[in-house]
Amino acid sequence: MSAKTAARSNAPAPLQAVQARLGFTRPGEGLYSYAYEPPDGGPRTNITPDERLVSIADVRPVADTFSLDVEGFALVRHQSAVRDFWDEAQTLALGHPEAAEIVKSATGASRVVVFDHTLRRRMTGAEDRAAGLPRQPATRVHVDQTLRSGPQRVRDILGDQADDLLRRRAAIINVWRPIGAPARDWPLALGDAGSIDPADLLPSELRFPHRTGEIYGLAYNPSQRWCYVPDLRPDEALLIKCWDSADVARFAPHTAFEDPTTPPGTPPRESIEFRTIAFFD
Repeated sequence: MSAKTAARSNAPAPLQAVQARLGFTRPGEGLYSYAYEPPDGGPRTNITPDERLVSIADVRPVADTFSLDVEGFALVRHQSAVRDFWDEAQTLALGHPEAAEIVKSATGASRVVVFDHTLRRRMTGAEDRAAGLPRQPATRVHVDQTLRSGPQRVRDILGDQADDLLRRRAAIINVWRPIGAPARDWPLALGDAGSIDPADLLPSELRFPHRTGEIYGLAYNPSQRWCYVPDLRPDEALLIKCWDSADVARFAPHTAFEDPTTPPGTPPRESIEFRTIAFFD
């Protein structure tokens, strides 16, 4: 066998991929969405969806090579002590400290604050944020924070401590995990941060009754690279970078998507995401 043939035979196998539609955003000015019924009776949003068929690579075989500071996301393995994430007391008492330790271990942060969590259970035909129903999988490609709202979120949560903390590095990182069963139904697609043109990140106001946040939608660009970890298990979690004050991967766009390979009869996806702020000395 020649050296060239030997090298070729030792090359890693190409990653498998699925073709699926993702919900991008058409560029526009003054984009907004309400998280509740608009008080003036106006439209809930002025965002125009732009659905595109993209290739989403199955990165499970190489998931250990991905990192928060390069691709903007990472896979970790962790068995939770929470028996029922729908039990708010358990989730607060056990799930929040676990999420903080997961982020600390993965990043080396000196302090991690868990400031929020969201449970989701997919229901056919249900709208997200519908009164009396669980949150639905997010089907628009987005980033939870922006260059403006990331530091503001730190100020909102930490108050008088924020200015001193923001003199050093801080990052907002989500801990996303399935609950009950593997996330085969409507899994999460992740955009490789290194493939995202900053010009394609579209600021959008997210309006709540008592505050207005800002997130990014994403314009479609054929140079974007999309990944997923199929059948993510309850003893696994994805860490997702939503903002970073350091000059590393700052934003990892993400969205739920309908995987065409999901077998009929697969249980509807249930998941939880913890939102954390990591501080570094």
